[in-house]
Amino acid sequence: MPDADRPLQGAHILRGIALRCLSVICFAVMSTAMKWASQDGVTAIEMLFFRSVFGLPVVLGWLMLGPGLGVIRTRRPGAHLLRSAIGISGILLAFGALIRLPLADAVTIGFSAPIFATILSALLLRERVGPHRWTAVALGFAGVALVVRPGGEVLDHLGLLMAIGGAVGSAGVTVAIRQLGTTEHPGTIVMGFFLCSTIVSGIGMLFVAQPHDAATWAVLVLAAVSGAAAQLLMTQSLHAAPVSVVTPFDYLQIIWVTVLGWLIWAAVPGLNTVLGAALIIASGLYTVWREHRLHRERIAATPLLE
Repeated sequence: MPDADRPLQGAHILRGIALRCLSVICFAVMSTAMKWASQDGVTAIEMLFFRSVFGLPVVLGWLMLGPGLGVIRTRRPGAHLLRSAIGISGILLAFGALIRLPLADAVTIGFSAPIFATILSALLLRERVGPHRWTAVALGFAGVALVVRPGGEVLDHLGLLMAIGGAVGSAGVTVAIRQLGTTEHPGTIVMGFFLCSTIVSGIGMLFVAQPHDAATWAVLVLAAVSGAAAQLLMTQSLHAAPVSVVTPFDYLQIIWVTVLGWLIWAAVPGLNTVLGAALIIASGLYTVWREHRLHRERIAATPLLE
């Protein structure tokens, strides 16, 4: 690579990292705001509805200022519906976990999604998973087991099942997007999901909608806008830098929600949560490092065209 190109590449990577860190902060704010709203009686379906309705203008604005509304055309509506069904189920379960569990515990278990993504990739996509990645999976499960607190303080069982179910749903979305991404623009995928989630949650609102005070509305708007911004920032970060470079910064979200939980509710995570989070983070970072190394080996083994 010419020396003149190296500063430009470095600038792109730094921009990707900065965008990813901003997306992590936005995700942390969204999770904290949803937890706050739940204490005022907001249900998981209401959370999804307000996230979709208030977030939709953000996505539309991004499309109009960027790639244009024309990118939402698709020849794979069935695949988008499947991705949306998995995503909606996963988000509802994750929001249910936020309602029933301490903030740090719910978010930490959510980060076990890469573990399940590895398993689903092996089962559904027939991807080869070597001993190194299976070791990372085992390490991640050990971390989840610690957060669940076997033999220690008992957390809400339904909340734990919801958190794990939400992680599985997130993993399913990862696999679905990997398939859709071969033919679809990121804007198509994001817009399709927001439209589907708005329709589905809108139907659910006919049965669970209830009045809220102005403060709760403000918190819901904050959660929705920060959630939409997080999605877009995360997508843009992947255009600026490789996945292996930006993904490790996602785990900063655990730190951010812990800080926010402490500032708002004076909640301090227990030792099991801290140790479990450390194992889950180690599992994820090891997987990213391993994939990056294998990618470089594949490139090195590919003969150059003359």
